[in-house]
Amino acid sequence: MKILFTGSSSFTGYWFIKSLVEAGHKVIATFSGDEFIYEDVRKQRMTLIKKLCGTEFNCHFGSNRFLALINAEAGWDMLCHHAADVTNYKSSGFNIVKALAANTNNIQEVISALQKNGADKIVLTGSIFEQYEGAGSDETRAFSPYGLSKGLTSEMFRYYAADAGMSLGKFVIPNPFGPYEEKRFTSYLIKTWHENKTPVVSTPEYVRDNIHVSLLARAYVSFVQRLTADVGYLRYNPSCYAESQGAFAQRFAHEIGPRLGIPTPLTFAVQDIFTEPMVRINTDPIAHQFSQWSEKRAWDELADYYRMANRADCQGRIHESKD
Repeated sequence: MKILFTGSSSFTGYWFIKSLVEAGHKVIATFSGDEFIYEDVRKQRMTLIKKLCGTEFNCHFGSNRFLALINAEAGWDMLCHHAADVTNYKSSGFNIVKALAANTNNIQEVISALQKNGADKIVLTGSIFEQYEGAGSDETRAFSPYGLSKGLTSEMFRYYAADAGMSLGKFVIPNPFGPYEEKRFTSYLIKTWHENKTPVVSTPEYVRDNIHVSLLARAYVSFVQRLTADVGYLRYNPSCYAESQGAFAQRFAHEIGPRLGIPTPLTFAVQDIFTEPMVRINTDPIAHQFSQWSEKRAWDELADYYRMANRADCQGRIHESKD
């Protein structure tokens, strides 16, 4: 298929594009910013994507440039709308209205242009943070204002896709981890262990749904390929390690420590603040659905990535000390 992909510089965006291309699809990846603004791991992902497929920079969803890209050639099969406004997404002051406007900018014009140029399917990336997604406590209300913006985005797409007679697939992401991720929980664990310190798991009682990004990407490609022009609406909520954050930290330490040859001690805080839902997990287990995906290989690749990243960090510190 010929696929127009938004949100390309993100962690999961890179992995989804990589897996789509490896599956034989032609992907045109759009980036909202100029090629030269990307830094650190986002720049690494952008550089890797440029080697995989066609790219278009300064191309916000729904902008004149975006519409011109759709209209520049026929033969599109699908839009994979992975982009979303995530500015200060953890903040209680996250601007829901602004985010919804950006996520759905000129949605009717986009759908019309896609249809005119051959596309009859849209895959929208959803989030476990949304209202009424997955399973868990607190009646699965929106996790945050950001989650609410994603849920409203989904409703907008569902309405306008159905109105235009296009099939819409919604792929709901839980908590992915893996190579080329931003510095988050797992990288904090690795960094602390490399410093011969003991990391603190501050929210060990929260139950979340962590998943290898390579497995998530494989599930994404399968979902994209399952979506047909006559399906109407299809949703998928892939799940992997649905367990407490304390249990996941122990799993991560058990798998990574021997592979890197380092001790991986953990300290668990006594959690007495619960500002987030206690439980939020996806509902479609997928770990054994892909015979060519190897859990062992995924852990091996993650260890190799952190080994190389740590070596690069050490070399950078040496150069800085010489300067």
